[in-house]
Amino acid sequence: MEVSSLPISASHRAKLISAGYISISSLSSISPAHLARDLGISENEATGILKVASQRGGPERTIPSHHSIVDGLRAQTAWDMLHEEESCRRITTSCADLDDILGGGISCKEVTEIGGVPGIGKTQLGIQLAINVQIPLEYGGLAGKAVYIDTEGSFMVERVQQVAEACIKDMQEYDSFLRKDLPARQVNLQANDFLANIYYFRICSYTEQIAVINYLEKFISEHKDIKVVIVDSITFHFRQDFDDMALRTRLLGGMALKLMKLAKKFTLAVILLNQVTTKYSGGSFQLTLALGTYPFLSS
Repeated sequence: MEVSSLPISASHRAKLISAGYISISSLSSISPAHLARDLGISENEATGILKVASQRGGPERTIPSHHSIVDGLRAQTAWDMLHEEESCRRITTSCADLDDILGGGISCKEVTEIGGVPGIGKTQLGIQLAINVQIPLEYGGLAGKAVYIDTEGSFMVERVQQVAEACIKDMQEYDSFLRKDLPARQVNLQANDFLANIYYFRICSYTEQIAVINYLEKFISEHKDIKVVIVDSITFHFRQDFDDMALRTRLLGGMALKLMKLAKKFTLAVILLNQVTTKYSGGSFQLTLALGTYPFLSS
């Protein structure tokens, strides 16, 4: 159970999330003094929060048995994993060379991180994927919907409409190519249909970003046809005014792991767009992803 469900003030919930306390279990072994210091509140307030958390967490705080842990897992053979990977649907990037590098496109059930210098086209690629995921099955698409989480304010609806119109034109040309000797068939989609299938979240702080990531599981459960989640960009709000590097790493790692679980649970693609910075290594400056790399991400 997450701290966002606790019946406490909104400011206290925001402070908990900002300090890295995402789940109620993360409060189980902490003292009021420690919590008060982390949140910048009084010990009395911290004691009240811990009391509410203990009541929500249940009367017993026992460690689950090995059987209860194992019961939730399912063993797979390597053959099963290979077959699952080969049969996994992919989202085209509309660039044949990039699709080839990615093994046929952006894979579902995985988190893919894409970095680049400003102006190289990361947002353009994110918009393209939000459109391409909606391509109907008969045209090789997933017929899905998209969630677009915008942390930088670079999402432009006019550009989305242009990409949607170009996508419709491509589908018409593709259909004409397949049906050379048959009458042309009209694509029954409008640009507005594509726009209506993109759920947009504008994020203005890292606490909002954490809150939206935590809310995604419920949102996707209510919108079963979502096939891609795009975060543009994942580190923007974590590069400013963040003195506690350990906390920043813990928050980013927690978000990435939660997104990985969502990708596997709902069989969808998660795209993390990221900035790059220069790093001095081996006697020269090299480009590297902002705030470092995360080895638990798929790409």
